[in-house]
Amino acid sequence: MENFTFYAPTYFDFGRGAESHVAERIRQFGGTKVLFHYGGGSIRTSGLYDRVKDCLDEAGIPFVELGGVKPNPRSGLVYQGIELCRKEGVDFILAVGGGSVIDSAKAIAAGSVYEGDFLDFYRKKTPIEKALPVGTILTIAAAGSEGSGNTVITDEETQKKKGAKSDVLRPRFSILNPELTCTLPPYQTAAGATDIMIHVCERYFSNTEEVEITDRLCEGILRTVIYETPRVLENPNHYEARANLMWAGMLAHNNVCGVGREQDWASHHLEHELSALYDVTHGAGLAVIAPLWMRHVLKKNPRKLVDFATRVWDVPLDEANPEATALRGIEAFEAFLKSIGMPLSFEEIGARKEDIGQMTDKLFGGRDTEGNYVKLTREDVMEIYESAVRE
Repeated sequence: MENFTFYAPTYFDFGRGAESHVAERIRQFGGTKVLFHYGGGSIRTSGLYDRVKDCLDEAGIPFVELGGVKPNPRSGLVYQGIELCRKEGVDFILAVGGGSVIDSAKAIAAGSVYEGDFLDFYRKKTPIEKALPVGTILTIAAAGSEGSGNTVITDEETQKKKGAKSDVLRPRFSILNPELTCTLPPYQTAAGATDIMIHVCERYFSNTEEVEITDRLCEGILRTVIYETPRVLENPNHYEARANLMWAGMLAHNNVCGVGREQDWASHHLEHELSALYDVTHGAGLAVIAPLWMRHVLKKNPRKLVDFATRVWDVPLDEANPEATALRGIEAFEAFLKSIGMPLSFEEIGARKEDIGQMTDKLFGGRDTEGNYVKLTREDVMEIYESAVRE
């Protein structure tokens, strides 16, 4: 196990009706004027918008609103949020929605107290050292942004999707009521579950030795998602299954599973090019890319893929042919994704073979390799993308 530091100060308020505590939590963490940040119409139709607004009004907490966050959040709205926060003297940001809303809120939080272009953080020109405090009310189990210091934004000028991270971006509080996820369409629930699984896999597929504790944490979360997702799809109002998925999403990405070990992240980076170009739902893009990444790296490094097969999917170990064991695990993963309605090819998400070169160029941007479990070359990435085309 490698040396590490781990700082995760988020206050979690979990359970039925927890959103009614929002004003109390804002005051607990020093907010006096709030940016109420959200996405489209879903929080209005569900009644959550009115409940949050009423809580703030009754507590006498002034706020301004900024809606309109889209999946794969855009830089343009972040600039609007920064200008609004500065103009109105906002000192706290409340993100009500899923990972896209929370990521957008974090970008606004960092950009509002920075004199330069907030995209400097995403272009790795400067670290994020301070930000306005952020609180969240989560509406989908998926991205894990409610417990992490990570944020991903699409630069609308270049159509590149880039991430930034800092512990100062970890939400001060996150309100997690599983009931708020019950009205999600099945496709979004399944895409969220896929995102959770790949957040774990990016940490699980590591060359670091003797990390049994985080291995087992990863495997436990993966097995939970495998168990709970079909139950939620069969019965969208299954509170306990929703609760387990919601907490799994947070644990998958607050990095408790990733400390002390090398991490990979190639699947996410390959998918970011898909969702930046085609506006694909992130979890759906990962469903296409991740199994193909596994099949590709199996040729070069089967070790953790054997563990993935035997420990996560209960594939019997073929000691004479461990690669065959690993392949059966990948096939089990693909079958699971298909069973919950996820795509497995470019054709299913509207991606085109002729764009592979462009996506590969944007991904590398002058670098020689991608990922860590197996160092992928440009040729490797092209091969993975091309294997997603089913002609």
